[in-house]
Amino acid sequence: MLNLSVWLYGIVSVFIVSLISLIGVVSLSINHKKLEKFLIYLVSLSAGALFGGAFLHLLPELIEDNGFSMSIAYFILGGVILFFILEKIIHWHHCHGTFEKNHVHRFAIMNLVGDGVHNLLDGIIIGASYLVSIPLGVATTFAVIIHEIPQEIGDFGVLLKGGFSKTKALMWNFISAILAVLGLVVAFILGNYVENIHLFLVPIAIGGFIYIAGSDLIPELHKEFSIKRSIWQLVTFVLGIVVMALLLLLE
Repeated sequence: MLNLSVWLYGIVSVFIVSLISLIGVVSLSINHKKLEKFLIYLVSLSAGALFGGAFLHLLPELIEDNGFSMSIAYFILGGVILFFILEKIIHWHHCHGTFEKNHVHRFAIMNLVGDGVHNLLDGIIIGASYLVSIPLGVATTFAVIIHEIPQEIGDFGVLLKGGFSKTKALMWNFISAILAVLGLVVAFILGNYVENIHLFLVPIAIGGFIYIAGSDLIPELHKEFSIKRSIWQLVTFVLGIVVMALLLLLE
């Protein structure tokens, strides 16, 4: 059975992650061009943090306790495939959304569904990390939080564009985000009944981190051609890795 401190750390972590969904309202008071300039650096910081979380925390912890095996490699690839499928489904529905006036567009609904599944997986990833150790759970939560900030601002904008009022967009975005709590509970319950469940969940989390950073975030950075901004992107990208390296001091 998991001790109380693991449950407390886990619940607090996913609740903080869920609260990030409310950050979208802040973007309404910021000039659009200034917001875009700020977000691109947050995206590069997020990419560095996700790579750092995968290669400096999750993978070393897994190998140190269990050694490296082909099954770990296959589950990491499985994580990449899982997030690839999820993103394909979300993008397919975005492309096939209808745009009637005075109507909540289908693409906005599908964005909520896709984001909800993504948040559920975030909760499972955080839970799987806490099954290994509290410091690993904290480091993973930090990486997820940095990634969630630009994503939730974007999701909020999609809901507004899709016909939701500001109040309803915030409400439904938060409801979608709170599914991370369910993901955490699922991971913890499985941890009680399935022996060494983290040997399956942690590699999938690694694959997910690598996929999101490599296929979603890095391509966004390559859309910027300014030398000055590209240098700052590199700086914040490396900073994300450095921050995750510094979090090793907690372990």
